[in-house]
Amino acid sequence: MIQLQNLTKDYGTLRAVDHINFEINEGEILGFLGPNGAGKTTTLRMITCFLKPSSGNISVENLDIEKDSIEIRKLIGYLPEHNPLYTDMTVYDYLEFIAKVRKVVNFKARLKEVISLCGLHGIIQKPIKSLSKGYKQRVGIAQAIFHDPKILILDEPTSGLDPNQIVEIRELIKKLGKEKTLIISSHILQEVQAVCDRIVIINKGSIVADGSPEELQSSMENKTQLKLELIAPAEEIPELNENIEGITVLSNDQISEDVSKVAIEFDSGEDKRLEIYEFIKTKDWKILEMYREHVSLEAVFRNLTIEDGGAK
Repeated sequence: MIQLQNLTKDYGTLRAVDHINFEINEGEILGFLGPNGAGKTTTLRMITCFLKPSSGNISVENLDIEKDSIEIRKLIGYLPEHNPLYTDMTVYDYLEFIAKVRKVVNFKARLKEVISLCGLHGIIQKPIKSLSKGYKQRVGIAQAIFHDPKILILDEPTSGLDPNQIVEIRELIKKLGKEKTLIISSHILQEVQAVCDRIVIINKGSIVADGSPEELQSSMENKTQLKLELIAPAEEIPELNENIEGITVLSNDQISEDVSKVAIEFDSGEDKRLEIYEFIKTKDWKILEMYREHVSLEAVFRNLTIEDGGAK
């Protein structure tokens, strides 16, 4: 349904997207992941025809973005990371405006369907500026689907929401995924794992992984992750990397003045726990907790996107 071929985008001397290739199949829910600055949003903006590629090509339903930009836009609903709402309007007025822009026929019937699907009962006559962040996201999704597009692109759809609102939007995304091709960009890896059939990870403008969540996790089954909680100077923890061969400190998060949470990875064929323990003893650090953890999607993401495997 969507094909990206040798897609490149340059901003002056900066290459934001570097000759990427992948396809998105009809009815698929694709998670598009990457760290900040990896090229995710730039790629999405090119798919939606907001940006023109520097080179390469995108085809949607066999339409070419160079020749058929308007027709492609009709097929796509888009919720950018920064929700494009006119907050002085009521929800009704805003969706009526969107319907006119999109040339939707039978506005009243479609409005009824969208209200039901997005859970907008009771707020349709309220000013958008009076709504909670969760309801604003629902209105943003409503504008993206009002013309009943085949393809829906959601860029950080749960950004800034509280846990209850995240669950609500996630359930809405699952409903939409039953009838549309979805592309979801998100930093919340549990969310992507819960709703996506397939995950593409981009880093520094290049695709570094492509597969189902299960396939990506199985690619690291030969790795062991060790989680520690230490009383230790945070600035000294990188010494673990420097003094113990064959381990990688994936993260080093200071949770209080004295306590750090540390994630370490090593090959499952070599149990490094005793070496790690002996080194900690020589440093006179204190271990509050140590346990092995199954490889998570977060671990896969960090392994593929952190330069040289070092903590950042």
